[in-house]
Amino acid sequence: MMKKGFVSCLVVFLLVMTAVPVQAVEFNFQSEAQLLMDVGSKQILYEHNAHEKLYPASVTKIMTMLLAMEALEAGKVALTDMIPISEKAAAHGGSQIFLSPGDRVSFEDLMIGIGVGSANDGAWAMAEYLAGSAEAFVEQMNAKAKALGMKNTNFVNPHGLHDENHYTTAYDIALMSLELMRYPKIHEWLSIWMDEEFLKGKIKKEDGVFLSNSNNLVRFYEGADGLKTGFTDQAGNCISATAKRGDTRLLAVIMKAPGRPALFAEARQLLDWGFANFQSIPIVKKGEVLGKVAVDKGKMTEVNVLAADDLALLVPKGARQDLTEEINLAERLPAPLSTGQNIGSLVVKGKNGEELGSVALVPAADVERANFITFFKRYVNAWLRFGKR
Repeated sequence: MMKKGFVSCLVVFLLVMTAVPVQAVEFNFQSEAQLLMDVGSKQILYEHNAHEKLYPASVTKIMTMLLAMEALEAGKVALTDMIPISEKAAAHGGSQIFLSPGDRVSFEDLMIGIGVGSANDGAWAMAEYLAGSAEAFVEQMNAKAKALGMKNTNFVNPHGLHDENHYTTAYDIALMSLELMRYPKIHEWLSIWMDEEFLKGKIKKEDGVFLSNSNNLVRFYEGADGLKTGFTDQAGNCISATAKRGDTRLLAVIMKAPGRPALFAEARQLLDWGFANFQSIPIVKKGEVLGKVAVDKGKMTEVNVLAADDLALLVPKGARQDLTEEINLAERLPAPLSTGQNIGSLVVKGKNGEELGSVALVPAADVERANFITFFKRYVNAWLRFGKR
């Protein structure tokens, strides 16, 4: 049962496990910046130069894919939409899927080309399709970065080809990676290892494209299913790498490694250390129904209550946890209510009653205040039911 008494929401992410220190070990890395994060709790397990501004190269495409997935979720595009390839898009060199002006490629195929083949031509075409121009799309990229709290990031193109004013940090890459990982389809696409006849018969290049994933972790590291590598002479080798084992998903970001062997070795070392020492305990998923609350003077008399975000606890591997969950919510709430409104909290406590984590509770639907006609109908229905007793 839901407990009496309204408690305003405290946090949506964990402030937990002080026994799990940041930078608990030292690594002899050659790269410029590194970060390891537990995705469930959003806790950073290790970081070095995580806020240093560096060039991201094609790791930029994480933001391009994120905006594309948001458009898909909003119904602005569909997986089967055919995206036209302009002369400007086809002219982009570097990593590409050899698109020609006049080609039309489905949204899904283009996303695979961008994510697996790191297609600069595909990223430019996607930007033009979603925003009307690549320049307008870049404005959306920077607006999204600001909304995510990416304070040390500036994008000037959708693909990551070098520009002195195009930069980010390992921490900011982690923030946009977390958002992209909310979409399960991304892991399906980015786990593709190879397709020797990608787009065969679908574009002017009749024999198709030899598609090979530049992230060799998806083939050679247990549980790896994304996300994106990048390379330019100025950026060096970069990666945002994620892997899941059991309920624990980790994210490793490496920037400016001197070569691909060092890049993947360092990502593996971070992930290995994380999986060996920590585990994530899932508590609740975003959107999970946790109960109902009565609504006074609303068009609806009650509404489902949802978790506003994912909640998980990060603990040392093998540690015994005695957890209790407490829902703080008023028995009745006055209309109007809105879906983004914090109306309570789910609190997780340890065996001594200490708070380990909390997540906001929100209504599942907007509830408008009832008008006179609605009140009158309720009165009549109540009177009729009373008369039948």
